[in-house]
Parts: sequence; C-alpha cells; structure tokens
Amino acid sequence: AHQAGGRVLGVMPRFLARREVVYGEVETVMVETMHQRKQRMFEESDAFVVLPGGIGTLEEVVELISWRRLSLHTKPIVFLNIEGFWNPFFKLIDHTVEEHFTPAWTADTWRTTSQAAAVLPLILEMLSETPASGDLHVRTKA
Repeated sequence: AHQAGGRVLGVMPRFLARREVVYGEVETVMVETMHQRKQRMFEESDAFVVLPGGIGTLEEVVELISWRRLSLHTKPIVFLNIEGFWNPFFKLIDHTVEEHFTPAWTADTWRTTSQAAAVLPLILEMLSETPASGDLHVRTKA
C-alpha cells in the first residue's frame, strides 16, 4: 500500500519494536499494549481487510466480528480468502450458529473474495449500504 502511494499508519506496541520490523518510511505510532494497538487501529480505520494469517489475525478479526455483533460498529469487513484459507473459520462460525451460540445473521456481517482486485469494490459497496438496524448483514461466497 505504501509503495502504491497509499497512506499507511503503523501501530506498534513498544515491547514489539525490539522483535518486529518498524519501517522508517511509514508513519508509526508507538503504544504501550496490544489492546491500545487494536483500539488505535480500529479508530483509524474505515474498513478492515482480513488477509490469511495466524493466531493474532484470528484474535483481531474475532474481536471485530464480536464488536459488530454488539452493534459497536458497522465498518466493512472483507476477508481475502485466497485458495479457501478462511473456509475452516467460516465453517466454525456456521457451527456456532447451528449450536445456537451465535446469531444466524453474524456470518452476514462480512464479505469474502478470493481476488485482491475485488476487495476495494466490496468495501465501497458495503460503505454505500445503509444499515437498517445499525448493522450490515451481508456475506458473499467467493
């Protein structure tokens, strides 16, 4: 994103700065905790693109979906589901719905695509929608 001329903001907990790369060309805000990092990223973001990732990505996206379920935001969430990477996660969400632990509409609060070029159009589409109850209930299969 930075190389393409986009605005990039890094948010890094100080304790991670010793273990992770901090790019000098990118504006970086240092915070004390991971919670502050997630809060700042949430506040600075208009939408969220979920790339394939590990436990940290899972933790962050589950919190975003949970906040969405609680009507704390209506920001678009788009999964870049390359080669079906996120399919097991979607299946787990469907399982929690089937077991009546999660409302059925929760899985409709994001969209998915397997094509990077489709991410921005999906975000723009979601931003143009007017939620009726403070929540977007949309999901497409890639």
